[in-house]
Amino acid sequence: MKTSPLGRTGLEISRLCFGTLTVGPAQADLSVEEAADIICYAVDQGVNLIDTAEYYDNYSLIRHVLRQSGSQPYIATKTYAYSRQQAESSLEQARRETGLDGIDLFLLHEQESVLTLDGHREAFTYLIEQREAGRIRAVGVSTHAVEPVLALAQAVGQTDAQPSSVWRREQLDAGIYREADVIHPLLNLSGVGILDGTAEDMTDACRLARQAGIGLYGMKMLGGGTLLSRFDEAVRYVLDLPFLDGVAVGMQSKLEVDMNVALFEQRTVPEQWLAESRARRRVLKIEDWCTGCGQCVGRCGESALRLVDGKAVVDRGRCVLCGYCAAVCRDFAIKIY
Repeated sequence: MKTSPLGRTGLEISRLCFGTLTVGPAQADLSVEEAADIICYAVDQGVNLIDTAEYYDNYSLIRHVLRQSGSQPYIATKTYAYSRQQAESSLEQARRETGLDGIDLFLLHEQESVLTLDGHREAFTYLIEQREAGRIRAVGVSTHAVEPVLALAQAVGQTDAQPSSVWRREQLDAGIYREADVIHPLLNLSGVGILDGTAEDMTDACRLARQAGIGLYGMKMLGGGTLLSRFDEAVRYVLDLPFLDGVAVGMQSKLEVDMNVALFEQRTVPEQWLAESRARRRVLKIEDWCTGCGQCVGRCGESALRLVDGKAVVDRGRCVLCGYCAAVCRDFAIKIY
Protein backbone atom coordinates (compact mmCIF):
# COMPACT_ATOMS: atom_id res chain seq x y z
CA MET A 1 0.00 0.00 0.00
CA LYS A 2 1.13 3.53 -0.79
CA THR A 3 2.61 5.46 2.13
CA SER A 4 3.04 9.18 2.69
CA PRO A 5 5.27 11.23 5.00
CA LEU A 6 3.22 12.34 8.01
CA GLY A 7 4.19 15.99 7.87
CA ARG A 8 7.68 16.46 9.28
CA THR A 9 7.46 13.65 11.83
CA GLY A 10 9.72 11.26 9.93
CA LEU A 11 6.94 8.65 9.93
CA GLU A 12 5.75 7.16 6.63
CA ILE A 13 2.14 6.13 7.11
CA SER A 14 -0.24 4.14 4.92
CA ARG A 15 -3.08 6.11 3.35
CA LEU A 16 -5.50 3.71 5.05
CA CYS A 17 -5.15 3.63 8.83
CA PHE A 18 -7.05 1.35 11.19
CA GLY A 19 -9.43 3.08 13.62
CA THR A 20 -9.99 0.72 16.54
CA LEU A 21 -12.99 2.43 18.17
CA THR A 22 -15.45 0.37 16.12
CA VAL A 23 -14.15 -3.03 17.26
CA GLY A 24 -14.03 -2.05 20.93
CA PRO A 25 -16.43 -1.98 23.88
CA ALA A 26 -18.31 1.14 22.69
CA GLN A 27 -19.37 -0.46 19.40
CA ALA A 28 -18.90 -4.03 18.07
CA ASP A 29 -17.32 -5.20 21.34
CA LEU A 30 -15.43 -7.99 19.61
CA SER A 31 -13.26 -10.27 21.70
CA VAL A 32 -9.58 -9.38 21.81
CA GLU A 33 -8.81 -12.41 19.66
CA GLU A 34 -11.44 -11.57 17.02
CA ALA A 35 -10.44 -7.91 16.80
CA ALA A 36 -6.72 -8.67 16.74
CA ASP A 37 -7.23 -11.13 13.90
CA ILE A 38 -8.94 -8.43 11.80
CA ILE A 39 -6.33 -5.78 12.58
CA CYS A 40 -3.43 -8.14 11.86
CA TYR A 41 -5.11 -9.03 8.56
CA ALA A 42 -5.10 -5.32 7.68
CA VAL A 43 -1.48 -4.92 8.76
CA ASP A 44 -0.51 -7.85 6.52
CA GLN A 45 -2.01 -5.87 3.60
CA GLY A 46 0.09 -2.80 4.31
CA VAL A 47 -1.95 -0.82 6.83
CA ASN A 48 0.74 0.51 9.16
CA LEU A 49 -0.98 2.97 11.53
CA ILE A 50 -3.34 1.80 14.26
CA ASP A 51 -5.36 4.55 15.92
CA THR A 52 -6.60 4.12 19.48
CA ALA A 53 -7.20 6.21 22.60
CA GLU A 54 -7.07 5.82 26.35
CA TYR A 55 -10.84 6.32 26.32
CA TYR A 56 -11.36 3.37 23.96
CA ASP A 57 -10.17 1.02 26.70
CA ASN A 58 -8.46 -1.36 24.27
CA TYR A 59 -4.74 -1.20 24.98
CA SER A 60 -4.83 -4.95 25.70
CA LEU A 61 -5.99 -5.39 22.10
CA ILE A 62 -3.07 -3.30 20.82
CA ARG A 63 -0.66 -5.41 22.87
CA HIS A 64 -2.18 -8.58 21.40
CA VAL A 65 -1.84 -7.20 17.85
CA LEU A 66 1.79 -6.27 18.38
CA ARG A 67 2.57 -9.77 19.64
CA GLN A 68 0.65 -11.50 16.86
CA SER A 69 1.64 -9.36 13.88
CA GLY A 70 4.77 -10.04 11.92
CA SER A 71 5.11 -6.30 11.29
CA GLN A 72 5.51 -3.37 13.66
CA PRO A 73 2.75 -0.86 12.88
CA TYR A 74 2.77 2.66 14.24
CA ILE A 75 0.51 3.26 17.24
CA ALA A 76 -1.38 6.53 17.71
CA THR A 77 -3.22 7.19 20.95
CA LYS A 78 -5.08 10.06 22.55
CA THR A 79 -5.63 11.47 26.04
CA TYR A 80 -8.06 13.87 27.71
CA ALA A 81 -5.34 14.89 30.19
CA TYR A 82 -5.09 18.60 30.94
CA SER A 83 -2.46 18.59 33.71
CA ARG A 84 1.13 17.44 33.71
CA GLN A 85 0.34 14.72 36.24
CA GLN A 86 -2.56 13.38 34.18
CA ALA A 87 -0.48 13.40 30.99
CA GLU A 88 2.30 11.50 32.72
CA SER A 89 -0.22 8.94 33.96
CA SER A 90 -1.70 8.60 30.46
CA LEU A 91 1.68 8.03 28.84
CA GLU A 92 2.75 5.49 31.44
CA GLN A 93 -0.56 3.64 31.12
CA ALA A 94 -0.16 3.48 27.34
CA ARG A 95 3.41 2.20 27.60
CA ARG A 96 2.58 -0.32 30.31
CA GLU A 97 -0.60 -1.75 28.78
CA THR A 98 0.64 -1.92 25.18
CA GLY A 99 4.06 -3.23 26.20
CA LEU A 100 5.80 -0.50 24.21
CA ASP A 101 8.77 1.53 25.43
CA GLY A 102 7.56 4.52 23.44
CA ILE A 103 4.43 5.66 21.61
CA ASP A 104 4.62 6.84 18.00
CA LEU A 105 1.83 9.45 18.12
CA PHE A 106 0.33 10.97 21.25
CA LEU A 107 -2.56 13.39 20.79
CA LEU A 108 -4.76 15.56 22.96
CA HIS A 109 -8.19 14.02 22.46
CA GLU A 110 -11.20 15.90 21.05
CA GLN A 111 -10.01 19.49 21.27
CA GLU A 112 -12.95 21.81 20.61
CA SER A 113 -11.59 25.36 20.59
CA VAL A 114 -8.81 27.76 21.50
CA LEU A 115 -10.20 27.65 25.05
CA THR A 116 -9.72 23.88 25.34
CA LEU A 117 -6.23 24.15 23.87
CA ASP A 118 -5.40 26.75 26.52
CA GLY A 119 -6.86 24.48 29.19
CA HIS A 120 -4.70 21.54 28.07
CA ARG A 121 -1.47 23.51 27.63
CA GLU A 122 0.24 21.95 30.66
CA ALA A 123 -0.44 18.42 29.40
CA PHE A 124 0.73 19.33 25.90
CA THR A 125 3.96 20.76 27.32
CA TYR A 126 4.61 17.47 29.10
CA LEU A 127 4.02 15.48 25.91
CA ILE A 128 6.46 17.69 24.01
CA GLU A 129 9.05 17.12 26.74
CA GLN A 130 8.55 13.37 26.37
CA ARG A 131 8.97 13.69 22.62
CA GLU A 132 12.32 15.33 23.24
CA ALA A 133 13.18 12.54 25.69
CA GLY A 134 12.42 9.92 23.02
CA ARG A 135 9.36 8.33 24.65
CA ILE A 136 7.03 9.81 22.03
CA ARG A 137 7.81 10.36 18.36
CA ALA A 138 5.17 12.95 17.47
CA VAL A 139 2.61 15.06 19.34
CA GLY A 140 -0.62 16.72 18.25
CA VAL A 141 -4.39 16.95 18.68
CA SER A 142 -7.55 15.27 17.45
CA THR A 143 -10.58 17.45 16.81
CA HIS A 144 -14.09 17.65 15.39
CA ALA A 145 -13.82 21.45 15.10
CA VAL A 146 -12.29 23.94 12.67
CA GLU A 147 -10.97 26.37 15.28
CA PRO A 148 -8.21 24.14 16.75
CA VAL A 149 -6.99 23.24 13.24
CA LEU A 150 -6.72 26.88 12.27
CA ALA A 151 -5.15 27.85 15.61
CA LEU A 152 -2.41 25.22 15.30
CA ALA A 153 -1.80 26.09 11.66
CA GLN A 154 -1.23 29.70 12.69
CA ALA A 155 0.90 28.73 15.70
CA VAL A 156 3.19 26.33 13.82
CA GLY A 157 3.34 28.51 10.72
CA GLN A 158 3.85 31.62 12.89
CA THR A 159 1.34 33.54 10.82
CA ASP A 160 -2.03 35.25 11.17
CA ALA A 161 -3.08 33.97 7.73
CA GLN A 162 -6.67 32.78 7.60
CA PRO A 163 -8.67 31.28 4.72
CA SER A 164 -11.23 33.73 3.39
CA SER A 165 -13.98 31.13 3.71
CA VAL A 166 -13.45 30.77 7.46
CA TRP A 167 -15.00 33.36 9.73
CA ARG A 168 -12.71 34.98 12.26
CA ARG A 169 -11.78 32.68 15.12
CA GLU A 170 -10.33 33.17 18.57
CA GLN A 171 -6.57 33.66 18.54
CA LEU A 172 -4.34 31.19 20.35
CA ASP A 173 -1.37 32.33 22.42
CA ALA A 174 0.93 30.02 20.48
CA GLY A 175 3.66 29.21 23.00
CA ILE A 176 4.27 25.46 23.21
CA TYR A 177 1.71 24.80 20.46
CA ARG A 178 4.31 25.95 17.94
CA GLU A 179 5.76 22.46 18.53
CA ALA A 180 2.67 20.58 17.29
CA ASP A 181 3.45 17.83 14.77
CA VAL A 182 0.10 16.29 13.83
CA ILE A 183 -3.62 17.03 13.59
CA HIS A 184 -6.27 14.29 13.40
CA PRO A 185 -9.36 16.16 12.07
CA LEU A 186 -12.90 15.08 11.30
CA LEU A 187 -13.33 15.36 7.53
CA ASN A 188 -16.10 14.20 5.23
CA LEU A 189 -18.06 15.14 2.16
CA SER A 190 -20.97 16.80 3.96
CA GLY A 191 -19.19 18.10 7.04
CA VAL A 192 -21.26 15.78 9.24
CA GLY A 193 -20.05 16.11 12.83
CA ILE A 194 -18.02 19.31 12.41
CA LEU A 195 -18.85 21.39 15.48
CA ASP A 196 -18.24 24.91 14.25
CA GLY A 197 -18.32 25.13 10.48
CA THR A 198 -18.68 23.45 7.12
CA ALA A 199 -16.72 20.88 5.16
CA GLU A 200 -15.22 23.77 3.17
CA ASP A 201 -14.16 25.56 6.37
CA MET A 202 -12.40 22.42 7.60
CA THR A 203 -10.62 21.68 4.33
CA ASP A 204 -9.42 25.29 4.05
CA ALA A 205 -8.06 25.21 7.61
CA CYS A 206 -6.36 21.86 6.91
CA ARG A 207 -4.70 23.27 3.80
CA LEU A 208 -3.23 26.04 5.94
CA ALA A 209 -2.02 23.43 8.45
CA ARG A 210 -0.36 21.49 5.64
CA GLN A 211 1.40 24.66 4.46
CA ALA A 212 2.78 25.00 8.00
CA GLY A 213 4.24 21.48 7.76
CA ILE A 214 1.77 19.76 10.08
CA GLY A 215 0.95 16.12 9.35
CA LEU A 216 -2.74 15.30 8.94
CA TYR A 217 -4.65 12.05 9.06
CA GLY A 218 -8.43 12.26 8.92
CA MET A 219 -11.36 10.47 10.50
CA LYS A 220 -15.12 9.96 10.03
CA MET A 221 -14.96 9.90 6.23
CA LEU A 222 -18.43 8.30 6.24
CA GLY A 223 -19.77 10.53 9.01
CA GLY A 224 -20.15 7.63 11.42
CA GLY A 225 -22.13 5.71 8.78
CA THR A 226 -24.50 8.55 7.88
CA LEU A 227 -22.93 8.81 4.41
CA LEU A 228 -23.14 5.11 3.53
CA SER A 229 -25.80 5.84 0.91
CA ARG A 230 -23.20 8.03 -0.84
CA PHE A 231 -20.38 5.60 -0.15
CA ASP A 232 -18.44 5.89 -3.42
CA GLU A 233 -18.69 9.68 -3.52
CA ALA A 234 -17.70 10.06 0.15
CA VAL A 235 -14.62 7.87 -0.21
CA ARG A 236 -13.54 9.57 -3.43
CA TYR A 237 -13.90 12.99 -1.78
CA VAL A 238 -11.51 12.12 1.03
CA LEU A 239 -8.97 10.35 -1.17
CA ASP A 240 -8.80 13.37 -3.46
CA LEU A 241 -7.81 15.75 -0.63
CA PRO A 242 -4.11 16.43 -1.34
CA PHE A 243 -3.23 17.57 2.18
CA LEU A 244 -4.26 14.31 3.91
CA ASP A 245 -1.45 11.86 4.64
CA GLY A 246 -3.85 9.16 5.79
CA VAL A 247 -7.38 8.40 6.93
CA ALA A 248 -8.39 6.33 9.96
CA VAL A 249 -11.27 4.01 9.08
CA GLY A 250 -13.13 1.73 11.46
CA MET A 251 -13.38 -1.83 10.14
CA GLN A 252 -15.21 -4.72 11.80
CA SER A 253 -14.53 -7.61 9.41
CA LYS A 254 -11.94 -8.90 6.97
CA LEU A 255 -14.35 -8.14 4.13
CA GLU A 256 -14.39 -4.48 5.18
CA VAL A 257 -10.59 -4.54 5.26
CA ASP A 258 -10.45 -6.02 1.75
CA MET A 259 -12.86 -3.43 0.41
CA ASN A 260 -11.13 -0.44 1.98
CA VAL A 261 -7.67 -1.61 0.96
CA ALA A 262 -8.91 -1.93 -2.63
CA LEU A 263 -10.52 1.51 -2.52
CA PHE A 264 -7.43 3.18 -1.09
CA GLU A 265 -5.23 1.43 -3.65
CA GLN A 266 -7.66 2.61 -6.36
CA ARG A 267 -8.34 -0.92 -7.52
CA THR A 268 -11.65 -2.13 -8.87
CA VAL A 269 -13.92 -3.15 -6.04
CA PRO A 270 -16.45 -5.95 -6.67
CA GLU A 271 -19.92 -4.45 -7.03
CA GLN A 272 -21.28 -6.87 -4.46
CA TRP A 273 -18.96 -5.41 -1.79
CA LEU A 274 -20.02 -1.87 -2.66
CA ALA A 275 -23.69 -2.82 -2.64
CA GLU A 276 -23.35 -4.37 0.81
CA SER A 277 -21.64 -1.23 2.12
CA ARG A 278 -24.23 1.11 0.65
CA ALA A 279 -27.03 -1.01 2.08
CA ARG A 280 -25.53 -1.29 5.55
CA ARG A 281 -27.17 0.90 8.15
CA ARG A 282 -25.69 1.45 11.58
CA VAL A 283 -27.98 2.74 14.28
CA LEU A 284 -27.70 3.92 17.86
CA LYS A 285 -30.35 2.31 20.03
CA ILE A 286 -31.35 3.39 23.52
CA GLU A 287 -32.80 0.47 25.43
CA ASP A 288 -36.02 0.58 27.47
CA TRP A 289 -34.12 0.35 30.75
CA CYS A 290 -32.55 3.82 30.31
CA THR A 291 -32.90 5.60 33.68
CA GLY A 292 -32.50 9.12 32.30
CA CYS A 293 -29.38 9.90 34.34
CA GLY A 294 -28.18 12.32 31.65
CA GLN A 295 -24.56 11.18 31.54
CA CYS A 296 -24.80 10.51 27.81
CA VAL A 297 -26.32 13.94 27.16
CA GLY A 298 -23.43 15.65 28.92
CA ARG A 299 -20.88 13.50 27.08
CA CYS A 300 -22.18 14.03 23.53
CA GLY A 301 -20.04 16.59 21.73
CA GLU A 302 -22.49 16.76 18.84
CA SER A 303 -25.53 17.78 20.97
CA ALA A 304 -27.32 14.77 19.50
CA LEU A 305 -28.87 13.54 22.75
CA ARG A 306 -31.49 15.03 25.06
CA LEU A 307 -33.78 13.86 27.82
CA VAL A 308 -37.49 13.53 27.04
CA ASP A 309 -39.90 12.23 29.69
CA GLY A 310 -37.01 10.85 31.71
CA LYS A 311 -35.37 8.94 28.85
CA ALA A 312 -32.48 9.73 26.51
CA VAL A 313 -33.53 10.44 22.92
CA VAL A 314 -31.20 10.67 19.92
CA ASP A 315 -31.32 13.22 17.10
CA ARG A 316 -30.21 11.01 14.21
CA GLY A 317 -29.49 14.02 12.05
CA ARG A 318 -26.72 15.10 14.43
CA CYS A 319 -25.44 11.73 15.69
CA VAL A 320 -22.14 10.56 14.13
CA LEU A 321 -22.27 7.13 15.83
CA CYS A 322 -18.97 7.62 17.65
CA GLY A 323 -20.17 5.55 20.61
CA TYR A 324 -18.72 7.85 23.24
CA CYS A 325 -22.15 8.10 24.90
CA ALA A 326 -22.28 4.31 25.28
CA ALA A 327 -18.98 4.36 27.13
CA VAL A 328 -20.40 6.55 29.92
CA CYS A 329 -23.76 4.77 30.23
CA ARG A 330 -23.63 3.11 33.65
CA ASP A 331 -26.62 0.91 32.78
CA PHE A 332 -25.32 -0.27 29.38
CA ALA A 333 -28.53 1.04 27.81
CA ILE A 334 -26.90 2.46 24.66
CA LYS A 335 -25.81 0.21 21.83
CA ILE A 336 -24.63 0.77 18.26
CA TYR A 337 -25.61 -1.99 15.83
